[in-house]
Amino acid sequence: MASTDSSAREIFCSLVIPCYNEEGNLARLVGGFAAALSAPDFELIVVDNGSTDASGAALRALAPEFPFLRVVTVPENRGYGHGINEGLKTARGLYAGWAHGDLQYDPAEILAAVDRLRSGRGEKIFLKGLRGARPPAETFFTAGMAVFESLLFGTVLRDINGQPTLFHRSLLGHWAGAPENFLLDLYAYALARKLGFTVLRVPMRLGERTSGVSSWNRGLGDRLGLAARNIKGSLALRRALRRF
Repeated sequence: MASTDSSAREIFCSLVIPCYNEEGNLARLVGGFAAALSAPDFELIVVDNGSTDASGAALRALAPEFPFLRVVTVPENRGYGHGINEGLKTARGLYAGWAHGDLQYDPAEILAAVDRLRSGRGEKIFLKGLRGARPPAETFFTAGMAVFESLLFGTVLRDINGQPTLFHRSLLGHWAGAPENFLLDLYAYALARKLGFTVLRVPMRLGERTSGVSSWNRGLGDRLGLAARNIKGSLALRRALRRF
């Protein structure tokens, strides 16, 4: 791991990870990136997204040890998308984006996805993970929402919430009005399609959550509630994207 201060060099990629009550995962999360990191031009922006546990203290303790780590604190949890948006405001990379902080995605695989962007030489690429080996109910739910969103937006949108999500930073120039909830993944994907970005899908293994709190995936009732909220939000999002 390079010891050079990230502020003194050009950043290729800024990855935002919003964390809500992930105290038990943070040391392994940051350590996983440290172990797999092979280039000094990467910054990991971990957002303490209004946690009520000791996540903030854990991140402050980790920051001096890992030069690639930057910490953003959000005092009050205002949603998944809000935490990511606050992190993106500080991103300095040519490419930027986000992933989840629950360690279901291996940091080494996320960094391998980042490296896939290097051959693009600064092109307008939108990269998104493609999840595999999921329970049938979750696969069915994801596929159904993908069909609905694809028909609604008039473009192919597959596994919309797959991680990581990475894109050329020029996409941030169209970020006004970005959602503050889970619709942020749909917003970024549909916007990139609309603006003609090259879409790159990368298969990712999805592991088990070992700690932390899921805000939606706690059973059929949660999934149906999320679907209803997404349908309503998607209709508003389609109207908003018509201006591009």
